[in-house]
Amino acid sequence: MPIPLPNAALLSIDSLCVGYPQQTQTTVWAVDHLTLSVQPGECVGLVGESGCGKSTIGRALLRLLPAGSQVKGSIQFAGQSVLDLSEQEIRTFRGEQIGLVFQDPMTRLNPLMTIKDHCLETLQVHKPHLPKEQAKSQVLAALAAVNIPPERWTQYPHEFSGGMRQRVAIALTLLLEPKLIVADEPTTSLDVTVSAQILQELTRLCRDRQMGLVLISHDLALVSEYCDRVAVMYQGKMVELGTAEQILKSPVHPYTQSLLESALHLQAEAVLEKPKAEAAPVLIKLESLQQHYDQSPTLLERILSKASSRTIRAVDDITLDLYAGETLGLVGESGCGKSTLSRTILQLIRPTGGRVLFNDIDLTQLTPRDLRSYRRELQMIFQDPRACLNPMMKVGQSIAEPLLIHGLATPAEAEIQAKKLFARVGLTPAEDFYDRFPSDLSGGQLQRIAIARALITHPKLIICDEPVSMLDASIQAQVLDLMQDLKDEFNLTYLFITHDLWVARFFCDRIAVMNQGKIVELGTTQSLFENPQHPYTQTLLQAAPLLTRL
Repeated sequence: MPIPLPNAALLSIDSLCVGYPQQTQTTVWAVDHLTLSVQPGECVGLVGESGCGKSTIGRALLRLLPAGSQVKGSIQFAGQSVLDLSEQEIRTFRGEQIGLVFQDPMTRLNPLMTIKDHCLETLQVHKPHLPKEQAKSQVLAALAAVNIPPERWTQYPHEFSGGMRQRVAIALTLLLEPKLIVADEPTTSLDVTVSAQILQELTRLCRDRQMGLVLISHDLALVSEYCDRVAVMYQGKMVELGTAEQILKSPVHPYTQSLLESALHLQAEAVLEKPKAEAAPVLIKLESLQQHYDQSPTLLERILSKASSRTIRAVDDITLDLYAGETLGLVGESGCGKSTLSRTILQLIRPTGGRVLFNDIDLTQLTPRDLRSYRRELQMIFQDPRACLNPMMKVGQSIAEPLLIHGLATPAEAEIQAKKLFARVGLTPAEDFYDRFPSDLSGGQLQRIAIARALITHPKLIICDEPVSMLDASIQAQVLDLMQDLKDEFNLTYLFITHDLWVARFFCDRIAVMNQGKIVELGTTQSLFENPQHPYTQTLLQAAPLLTRL
């Protein structure tokens, strides 16, 4: 592979057009005449709404587009045409020259392989002659760079949280030390502290190794903090390109201006009157709740290292009251136990200790049959709506299904109620959406479907597990405003799990900070932001990227 000359661009994209396979004869360009370059040691950010073509660009750089896609223009990397590489050359090129960090790590991780196997296999494929001890050393160094303890490398992907899996995906990319990294929403599911550490590490590597970085994100604050230049994408076109200072201080294109206003809106303090939660009755009471997992070593590990079993305290003796009608935010780093706590509250997993009281009924003591009658009152909105919607079912059927499961309506009545909810969550006309499949909808539309599905049984509590983390700022603001309106209309109570502190400040009445399975601080949103008491809370606030007009 040729080495770029001094001052020459590491990556040059000229008039790139990408069209996905279509049923019709007319080609719809997902990327339309993009021209962009990346210098050695430079970090370039790509921002824009979902569906604007950001991820398509990343896949085009590594020729990972579906068969039948149309590509025009040129992609030059280190002086060589990427589009002209042979199949054998492109296999070596991927990973060694350009590394790609996917948004969803489960698309890259084999559920039947341990993290150790994933990492060693990657090294063996690209560096077959590397000694085993050196390979192990490189793997552990890459995992340490993303804060994964060495003792966890023998675990499987399902034993990691979403944020921990994303760290593994980043470590796999760093292993081969590529000359350019394309990071597609690499920190979407990570908390602010780990996100800051990883991006600081990536940008440091850019400078030290003269490595290029293309950072794809919907987070304008994050991109402006870590990138040298920012490219704004809209409907497949790059509508604006400039330094972070230029984009924030004097945006030219109307879409850039609206994106900036949406981001500033989210980071502004909510002007809504916050209710006094203590005046309301307690809806959910957690008493010394525990969720522990015993991790036993294998027979070989016990023989070789005399390792003993250890206990992972995912939820460690939590006592907490959630008041009717409030929005309680739950923040903390990935792997701290937030999602485990939510699933324990819903009794999707039974606790190893403690009680969960819902309107003074101890859910932990109910039989599965008795518990089912309470399911309709306790619902959940998941982080990734694609993962909780059946891809073979029309979205209208997915929304109506809970009514049929609980015997609350006939099929005809369920369809009528589902269509009413379509309109209520902003998917109008309902007839245009009811018979579509999840693959036909954008990320923002799918999140609205997930919200409607949670609302259809008229629950009292909705647990929201990172419901807007995968959405761009403009769609985030729309969805959060919608959720607030629905809360008032349906008298809902929210447990709102997020790693985005600005979203939590915007949306929540109180905030609980979780670290290593424990609640380390709890208070009103205003008091927590103005006078944080716990050192971990102070660290979170200091690490959160703040968007300001420069």
